[in-house]
Amino acid sequence: MQYRKLGRTGLDVSLLCLGTMTWGRQNTESEGHEQMDYAAAKGINFFDTAEMYPIPPTADTQGRTEEIIGTWFKARKNRDKIILASKIVGPGMPWVRDTDGGKIKRAAILEAVEGSLKRLQTDYIDLYQLHWPNRPNYHWSKQWNFHPQDVDINAERDNFLEVLQTIDECVKAGKLRHFGLSNESAWGLMQYLDISTKHNLPRVASIQNEYSLTMRLFEPDLAEIALFENAGLLAWSPLAGGMLSGKYLGGGRPQGSRWSIDHRPAHRDTPQANAAVKAYIDVAKKHGLDACQMALAFVNSKPFVTANIIGATTMEQLKTNIDSINVKLSQEVLADIDTVYRQYPMPY
Repeated sequence: MQYRKLGRTGLDVSLLCLGTMTWGRQNTESEGHEQMDYAAAKGINFFDTAEMYPIPPTADTQGRTEEIIGTWFKARKNRDKIILASKIVGPGMPWVRDTDGGKIKRAAILEAVEGSLKRLQTDYIDLYQLHWPNRPNYHWSKQWNFHPQDVDINAERDNFLEVLQTIDECVKAGKLRHFGLSNESAWGLMQYLDISTKHNLPRVASIQNEYSLTMRLFEPDLAEIALFENAGLLAWSPLAGGMLSGKYLGGGRPQGSRWSIDHRPAHRDTPQANAAVKAYIDVAKKHGLDACQMALAFVNSKPFVTANIIGATTMEQLKTNIDSINVKLSQEVLADIDTVYRQYPMPY
């Protein structure tokens, strides 16, 4: 396993981070425990979860993923061996929290932290992240109708300060250690960095955004900030929700797959995305590579990436994904990837 620094925290986190969002719906508790056992044995010391998991999110299953991690900690008695990240939901999920529209404010943070700690059966969370902003954001394919001009900038800055002050309160209480963002923009990241410096408050250690062969909006502006400001990327969905495996091509929905149970808009399933996936699979075949391992190795190779969040519903998938750490892409492979990217720069 390879390790990289988590911002300026001094922590060394594994380049592959174990994603957990299938546990409690697609995966049972015992399967989640098996995945954690295997990942830890392979040197993965970084797990990522969230209070809203599992995915697809429902009121009946919310929080179950954290509970599964908690029972694993209790059984294995190894909490100190794992760097654990979790997240607070943003507005839009009333079954989790609907006070003041579910916005991330002081009361919501304090409530969310206590809930996560209880489910996780731990006294502290190493990295606590805002799952998405209170204000409009361009993630989950919303870049096509992103309208930030109606945002009250002064109110947003006041909220950023309130968030950081609350995180600081939790850090001083020993409940949180470090702070991160997720699904955030370049402007938002820089605002948090600036406010934390001015007020001597917890600094952003990382930003968790979507990044893969088919979704490279993180480049170049956020990538530059992440690299130069030591707030590296935790890349989610590096296989585009499994699409880069090719299993969804031609309208396929294999039984047990996420797309077979997630009835939210399949924003990735566009003609351009299918064409891009076919082209990337052809590149992998040309060079004798597994398509998923090539896609993961591409993310692993980026200097602005702190960790690549992998997830799996089967042990076979998990083992293949973890083995991607040993794949190094040649200049010829990278050149072919670049050719496809130029043809399909934003396929969904």
